[in-house]
Amino acid sequence: MREFECAVDILRKESKSKPVIKSVGMKNCPGRVFVFYALQQGIAFQREGPGPGCSSGAAASIRLATTRFGTKAGSPNSASPVICLIVAKLRKDLRTTAKVPDSISLDGQQNETPFSTLLHRPDLRHVGSNLSPYSDLYVTVQLWAESKPLTVPVQTSYKAFKNERRWNEWLTLPITYTDLPLSSQLAITVWDLSPTGGDGARGHAIPFGGTTLALFDAENQLQKGRQKCHLHRRKAADGLDSTTTPSVLSAYKRHRGKGREDIKVVDKEEEEMDRLEKLLKKQEMGDIPKVEWLDQLVFRGSEKRRHLTSNPSKHLDRARSRQQDDTILTLDGKGGTETNGAKENGDSSQNSVDDERFTLFVELPRFDFPIVFADHEYPPPPISQLQNTSLSQSNLILRPTPEVHYGPGINGLADDDDHGLGGRLVRVYDPEIGQKENWVESKYRRLIRSHRTGAMDRDMKPNARVRDDLNAILAYSPTRVLVANEKDLIWTYRHHLTRDKRALTKFVKSVNWADTGGEIREAVQMLSRWTEIDVDDALELLGPNFDNPAVRAFAVDRLRKSDDDDLLLYLLQLVQALKFERISPEADPSQDSSLARFLITRATHNFMLGNYFHWYLMVECDDTSDEQSPEHRKLFAKVEYDFMTELVKLPNGEETRRVLLRQAELVAVLSKISGDVKLSREAIPRKVERVKAFVADPKNELVTIDPPLPLFIDPSIMVTGVSPSETLVFKSSLSPIMLTFNTTNKQKHQILFKTGDDLRQDQLMIQIIQLMDQLLRKENLDLKLSPYKILATGATAGAVQFVPSMTLQGIVNKYNGNTVLNYLKYNNPDDKAPLGVRKEALDTFVKSCAGYCVITYLLGVGDRHLDNLLLAPDGHFFHADFGYILGRDPKPFPPAMKLCAEMIDGMGGSSSDQYKQFKQYCYTAFNSLRKHSNLILNLFSLMVDANIQDIKLEPDRVVFKVKDRFQLELSDEEAIRYFDTLIEDSSNAFLPVIVDRLHGFVQNWRA
Repeated sequence: MREFECAVDILRKESKSKPVIKSVGMKNCPGRVFVFYALQQGIAFQREGPGPGCSSGAAASIRLATTRFGTKAGSPNSASPVICLIVAKLRKDLRTTAKVPDSISLDGQQNETPFSTLLHRPDLRHVGSNLSPYSDLYVTVQLWAESKPLTVPVQTSYKAFKNERRWNEWLTLPITYTDLPLSSQLAITVWDLSPTGGDGARGHAIPFGGTTLALFDAENQLQKGRQKCHLHRRKAADGLDSTTTPSVLSAYKRHRGKGREDIKVVDKEEEEMDRLEKLLKKQEMGDIPKVEWLDQLVFRGSEKRRHLTSNPSKHLDRARSRQQDDTILTLDGKGGTETNGAKENGDSSQNSVDDERFTLFVELPRFDFPIVFADHEYPPPPISQLQNTSLSQSNLILRPTPEVHYGPGINGLADDDDHGLGGRLVRVYDPEIGQKENWVESKYRRLIRSHRTGAMDRDMKPNARVRDDLNAILAYSPTRVLVANEKDLIWTYRHHLTRDKRALTKFVKSVNWADTGGEIREAVQMLSRWTEIDVDDALELLGPNFDNPAVRAFAVDRLRKSDDDDLLLYLLQLVQALKFERISPEADPSQDSSLARFLITRATHNFMLGNYFHWYLMVECDDTSDEQSPEHRKLFAKVEYDFMTELVKLPNGEETRRVLLRQAELVAVLSKISGDVKLSREAIPRKVERVKAFVADPKNELVTIDPPLPLFIDPSIMVTGVSPSETLVFKSSLSPIMLTFNTTNKQKHQILFKTGDDLRQDQLMIQIIQLMDQLLRKENLDLKLSPYKILATGATAGAVQFVPSMTLQGIVNKYNGNTVLNYLKYNNPDDKAPLGVRKEALDTFVKSCAGYCVITYLLGVGDRHLDNLLLAPDGHFFHADFGYILGRDPKPFPPAMKLCAEMIDGMGGSSSDQYKQFKQYCYTAFNSLRKHSNLILNLFSLMVDANIQDIKLEPDRVVFKVKDRFQLELSDEEAIRYFDTLIEDSSNAFLPVIVDRLHGFVQNWRA
């Protein structure tokens, strides 16, 4: 304080004018600003503190906004030591905890409780304030803001009063002044003692009175010095924004009585007394100069007025006399004023309390300068501007505005407050939702990733702890979103990670591709120095989250090293990945898309790839549903056109093109007869005769196909014609047709062709099963899976390979006892082998059951019953009809995996060696496929925009549904225990048995 007074004296002597000394806080740091003015001695001082984006301890820089001291305004070095001392002291004061109040005192006289009240309330005789005018009271203070408590209440210590109630004690609240919001207010409650308690009691303490004091006035200045607060008798301070216990009352009171309007009672003496007290407070603070002889006269007059105002009886007489002169009473319906003696006696207690006038005087801490809260609230940007922001430029995920309900103590507009229903529902807008980025974090990221640090990053080597953190990040699944710290860590050690193929996708995710500066250039240069990545990582880079052409071109370069057989496994997803390429329907795709150019090149040089590539494109062009955008149809049509253009440039390209056209003609003929049969209401025998006649008609050119044509569903098979006598029509709502083709190797090949069903979902499932079969074979685990061929030739048409087999329902109906085992014995008899079944057939059955149990569990295949579980005579078990996937099922409470009793009985029962071997196959297959989870997840991520029934229901949840079934958080041992529990639960499930029986009964009844 001594240094501060010296500083003020120096400034006053050196400047006769009123220089303004301004200290400006950190620039580009909007938010809360505290401003201080040193009004004493005619000196104005201002300080702007740091905002929310800056460190709370950031020191303010200083500028002089005057040329009085011979320094240039705005110079950072122009502050004198004296000014620095002032700033340091102010900052130190504001970092201290809030203290309230000092010299708490209570003034006022309490009326005696009427005997009529004591008759009804005898417990009031024992209240401390009714026993003695200076009884023991204590005070609690609590800080509130926005109708919510910010701190716990603090309480005065015990005081023994004699002639007055004065506490003379500091109460320190656990909060600093710099953390106070503008709506801060103190809820001060004076507590009396009562042995019986009462309304609002805390144990044996009841409210003597309460008052709510706002810490900031109308000009946003912090209150300081002596405060006069009106005490509301027998009410605890509430602390709400619309408080019922304000510390300052207006110059008039409102009274309401039965049968009368509100009447105003104006107390001019009290109003004048308030004006005098405000002037005395200014004079005490030094704002008004002191004149001793005049001050003594004013003090005497104010004491007389204060004594007159504090006398309740005289005060009441004056108020009643003014009420008769200045107000107009409304008469009741009978023309007279209402006087009810009983009513007046009943209200005597309340009137006595209203007439009591208690004033609580508190002393708040004083500062050398007034403190002004100047927090400027910046309007948030509208969300509508962010709707068209691409995902590559912003990680913003806009969410719907939530609906919330007012809680206790929150000021809400109650729809029916009389019934205590609280406030109505309101919508709350969070301005942070509309922020694209945090400016401070963005600046920090640009600084640590600038080209200046590039040379140092080349030599960065992680220590043991950082290496563990990096390995944990590299082990994340493709669905894991990296946080800012993880991205910075990957970027810092990017040169070290170029030797790890797993790190490339994480590195690409850590780059800010929206920044057009040097970060993108360096990232593109880093790609060429990275070690060769796996195919699953290359597929991830072709997904919807990566749209940079350099990144996608790098992924395509990796796919060039794959052979045609591997590429055929991912071809379906690669065609869907064309949607994420920058292909213009009017431009040459070979110049716009490296992926399209790559697929066209490989498809023109391999007929197997070209066949499926052609039909995958044709299906997308044929899809005219609302889910398929016209832009995508034009895109696929353009790629198909360029594929044909490149095809005819090859020596045998024209012949290949004619083969694809002949396939299209064959599909058109089959679609016509299939559609006619489906719409026909004829009986099945009549439909069969009709189809046979159509096939035998020479005009359709089906009996003889010359030259031989590669079958569109399997180009490795050359067909020479269709056998009319072996043509069938199945009994179903779609009436699928079974066609038997003659091949060049003198064998038969049967397919089912149907119209009116979208086979793309079944096609995807069969493709994933084929992929998983190849992955298991690479692990030396051949589970004898037999995924049949399936090809969608249009959005509502397609062909399915027919595999000679029987459904488990048909086996149950035909064979008695142990049905599946009897079926295997009948087709593979061997009296010397275990269970009487040839060993190869029994092993095939056990392995295929294990493989399909694991795969259908991972894919979430639903609607499993005995009619879509099939068994071939050689022991191959397989599933059909994938109409429900990813956990969907039309039946209630379906098991996670289909393992029925018929399958277990076919292995010899749950105690047989074959069943134990079946469980071992399941454990090995589950852990093997978990190692390739990234590849499978990336394939599903490429299909999120495909118009597939169960994927388009929740496209944003598809990958997560598959990921949850892999249980990637478990170790191999924990995964084995998990799957063992899954097998036990599925085999012992009782509800699926009932469903299978009901399904079989319904099917038999329909037959």
